[in-house]
Formats: sequence, C-alpha cells, structure tokens
Amino acid sequence: MEIKELYKLYTQHPCITTDSRNCPEGSIFVALKGEKFDGNQFAPQALRQGCAYAIVQTLPDSIEGGEQYPVYTDKVPTDGDSKGLILVDDTLQTLKDLAREHRRQFDIPVIAITGTNGKTTTKELVKAVLSEKYNVMATEGNFNNDVGVPKTLLRLRPEHEIAVVEMGASHPGDIKTLAETAEPTCGIITNVGRAHLQGFGSFEGVVHTKGELYDYLRTREDGLVFLDADNDYLVDMITDEMWVTPYSTDPEKQYSCISGEVVAGEADSPFLKFRWRKPLMELEETGESQKWHKVQTHLVGSYNVQNLLAAVAVGINFGVDRKAICRALESYVPTNNRSQFVDTGHNHLIVDAYNANPTSMMAALENFCSIEESGSQQPSSSKMLILGDMRELGEESEKEHQQIVDVIQETGINDVWLVGSEFGKTDCPFRKFGSVDEVKAELQKSRPEGRLILVKGSNSTRLYQLPEFL
Repeated sequence: MEIKELYKLYTQHPCITTDSRNCPEGSIFVALKGEKFDGNQFAPQALRQGCAYAIVQTLPDSIEGGEQYPVYTDKVPTDGDSKGLILVDDTLQTLKDLAREHRRQFDIPVIAITGTNGKTTTKELVKAVLSEKYNVMATEGNFNNDVGVPKTLLRLRPEHEIAVVEMGASHPGDIKTLAETAEPTCGIITNVGRAHLQGFGSFEGVVHTKGELYDYLRTREDGLVFLDADNDYLVDMITDEMWVTPYSTDPEKQYSCISGEVVAGEADSPFLKFRWRKPLMELEETGESQKWHKVQTHLVGSYNVQNLLAAVAVGINFGVDRKAICRALESYVPTNNRSQFVDTGHNHLIVDAYNANPTSMMAALENFCSIEESGSQQPSSSKMLILGDMRELGEESEKEHQQIVDVIQETGINDVWLVGSEFGKTDCPFRKFGSVDEVKAELQKSRPEGRLILVKGSNSTRLYQLPEFL
C-alpha cells in the first residue's frame, strides 16, 4: 500500500490516535504493539468509539457482537467505503512514514533538539524565543520517542512557520531513525553524558548515537548546527563542510561565538542571572558596541547557561529582536519538576525529579553546593539532599551510585536521604529509604523546617510526590 495514497486518506481524516480510549469522531486509529500490549486487538473498539479507520498489522482475534468490518490490504479506502481495518506490514513504520510525508508538505525550518540533559528545557526556551516572532509548533511534554516524534509532526498545520522537535534516545540508531522521520533543517545537541548506559552499552555509544543528528544534517545542503563550542565531544564531531553557529561561555574562545557568562546573583536567590552578547564579528561589521544583554531568569542552576545560550543563538539566527529574546528568557518558568524552585512555607526546595543520570546528578550537586543562603556563615548547615536512584545504568549502576555518595561526603552536607535499591547498595553513612512511600511516612512524623533541599532522582522513583510533605 503506497504511503502517498494512505496520506491522501489522512488528509481527509487529519487526526491520528494510538489510544483506543481516545477516539475522536472520524479519526484514524494506528494499532501499535509492544512487549506488554497489542493495540491490534483493540482496533474494533476504536472503530466503535468513533474512528473512521484502524491501521493494523495483524487482524484482531475476535470482534465483539459479531460486527463485520472490511479489511483493506491492497487499496486505500475512500470516503465512500465503509469504516474498516487497513492491513499493513508494520504499523509503527507506517506511522513514521505518514509523519514524514506530512512534514514534507511544509517548507519551513525544523529544529531538532537532542542531548543527554537539558533537551526539554532547551526546547521550551527555543520555543519561547521564536514565539516572539513566529507561529511555532513544538513538541509537547516529552513526546520525543519513535511514537512521540511522528505524532508531533502530524500536528503541523499551514499556520505554523517553524517547528521545534525534541528527540530522545535510549539505544543506538534511535536518533538516526527520528532524524530520517522529521528531516530537520537545524539541530542542537545540548550535551553528551552518562545516561541509559544499559541501552547504549557505553558512554561511547551515547556519543555516537547523539552524533547521528549531526550525521543527518551533514547530508543536507541547508543543514545548520547550533554548537556548544565549550563541549569538546561536540566540537570533535563537526566537519569542515557543515554549517555551524557556535555559542560559548568564553567570549574569547570562538571569535564568531554568541557568548555569555554567569553573573553572580544575590545571596538569598538561587535563580540564575546571566548576560550575553552577539558574536564579536557581527558587532564589528555593524559598528555596534560590545553591548551585554542582562537576563534574570526563573531557572535554577548555572548548568542552564548553555541551554539559554542555545536559545539565544537560535533567536539571533532567525531574526528575533534582542530585547524580545531577553523578554522571552526572563518570562520562561520551568514546570514538570525540572529545576523548579519551590517555597513550601516550611522549606525552600529545588525540585529536579523528572530525570536523573550521573552527569545531571553531578551538575545538580555542584550547583547546589555553590548556593549560599543569606546570612549563613556555613552554607552547608541548612542544606539537605533527598536523592533517588538513577535508572537504566546497567552494569555501571553500582559504581555510578557509589561515586555520587563519595562526592556527597566531600561536600560537608550531612543531612542526606537516599531513596531506592541502587543507592541502598552504596557504602556511606547516610539515611537510606527503600521507596518514596517510606520517605513520606518519615516526613509525616518529622518534617524539616527552614531548610534548602535538593530533591532529585529518576522519574520512576516518584520523588515528585515529596514537595507537599516538605
């Protein structure tokens, strides 16, 4: 069945669902199959719920009530045909092919963003900056995998002028596949770090997989990379034939870099201040002074400077006014437990409980140790850590968790709660809890008061449930 013909059917029914519990009238249900579910068995239910057609790769075992639905195998149904089942070889591949065909209908910039840490924050910052001038379609939430990216692309509409697509990976080849589906014109790799080692096999596997975005952009005449020039791993991936817009925290490092630096904030504020300026070459060409643009953000952590500079670089490239760039960055407020600062009335929290890996954990600890409470002669005295397991590290897990607790012991922070079975295996003097429920039970008996607390762990440890108890 030709994808162009199937795409014509999609244009008549421009709503795709993969959930048989959410079937808008006239939509198309794509039955996906995983290790623990088989959407093909729910195709009849989707048709009953309102879908016009269901794309399947195997026919359902039985149909309730003796319903009879036609099966289309070698021709695409038309609106005059009865609702029914469209049989294909691979429903996931069909979803990707439909998304790619839809993306090709739009001659607009598509910016792909991947990386070990910071990709969602960078995506949101880039969206905020570009929205000052353009109608932007961007990934919602973390729809960044082989299902989420196609569903994101299928949201493109004629009014959109730029698309920002987040891409996640947990195995070699993931980014290659997503890039071939989205066909981006621009790309950002935020960084490479030690995450999903169980899937990648090694840190080198992480680097290679993230680099697949550069590999794709290298094949395009219009491919543009926004490059963190401070990251040696990323710089080493760049080749002479690539178009590159670099950014850096070192104004002298790259003559043409968009540069920025952290400006120390007030003692009683953990929020990041930074300043940035245009590339020196551009300043000289226009005769402008080397003016710095100062920005007060709602982000916690100096590690976010690269994410902010990436958004600046994108904004400048697409002609967003400098004041508008600053306004967008100052207005952005993080959500979804990503570097959020929370005042509970009892304690000040830095909640970063959406994800955790050795690289992001080290960065969070370093930033947390650098924050000084107003009037405190011993900054570590009022600080507390509640850290959850870092998942999907495979054979490296025990070593990586031990390295984290070894670092903590050197910080001078003594009030440390570790949550999960992996931290439970470490050799350290800190309090250990088997689950978040045990932590909640302890907090209900004795809640800390007047503390600055970092709450960080993988999403599956559910530490995001703790702020209401703190």
